[in-house]
Amino acid sequence: MLVPRRVCTVVFSFVAIIVPACGPGVAQAVAQAVEAPPYFLAWRHAVEAGDAAALTALYSTHPPLEVLVSTGAFDDVAREVNFWAQWHRAGMTRLGVEMIRERRAGPGLQQFFFQAALPVQTRSGPHTFYLFAAQTWQHQAGGWRIISASRTDLARLRQPDSLAANLFPPNADARQEIAAALARARRRHTRVLLVFGANWCYDCHVLDLALRHSDLTPLLDANYEVVDVDVGEFNRNLDLAQQYGVPLAKGVPALAVLASDGRLLYSQKDGEFEAARALGPDDLIRFLTRWAPAHE
Repeated sequence: MLVPRRVCTVVFSFVAIIVPACGPGVAQAVAQAVEAPPYFLAWRHAVEAGDAAALTALYSTHPPLEVLVSTGAFDDVAREVNFWAQWHRAGMTRLGVEMIRERRAGPGLQQFFFQAALPVQTRSGPHTFYLFAAQTWQHQAGGWRIISASRTDLARLRQPDSLAANLFPPNADARQEIAAALARARRRHTRVLLVFGANWCYDCHVLDLALRHSDLTPLLDANYEVVDVDVGEFNRNLDLAQQYGVPLAKGVPALAVLASDGRLLYSQKDGEFEAARALGPDDLIRFLTRWAPAHE
């Protein structure tokens, strides 16, 4: 085995949602279309307004609130309220919510799993942070209140809520696709970007979202022909990885850039993109700009 199989587990309240990192054969979360109820919308609007008092009223005190984050658990309502209220102070006016799943957890109990997009103003300009969150709401005498919550650490790129996308078709002929991409590159005066990865790789899906489904896509489309090269369970297209100087032992996704005549211009040596979830748009912009053709 070239890279040890591993699974990154993000634990939500009362539920363990498995988020695959760099190992095949793991569980996947599947997004569903969910219409949020009024009480969840009230929480969202309070976050957008930075209304600490309104937020506080939506968290339970009896039973006490339970919150789980990567550093551990706590029961301090003020701490959780401050986390969400701070985004309005940072310039956020609209909280993006991609609802992944809603489920009834018992009598008078409702759970929500969602990805939040937090657009703010930073010293370097506007930026959006992302996190996955879960909330369990209980119907109490005074209305619905949050009795438990959890959230992941912030990410600078949108995170996939499913690995259902078939980014790396196992029956694809990678050599043939590279040849076709080089022909297009010669016609369009572009580069060829090789992305070595696999459908089980969480960070491969993160990178795909960032490159092909974001504000970076025009930069990519104007300068590159992209070929996704399936590595399977590190048993496919190993000869191509070797040919283009990509050490798969450093992990995937792994990138290489070719000139339109097939010359290797760049190959990833030290797992630079293996932890794509930790990258930001600026990292990808620098990379795509550096290797874009000048007047090829």
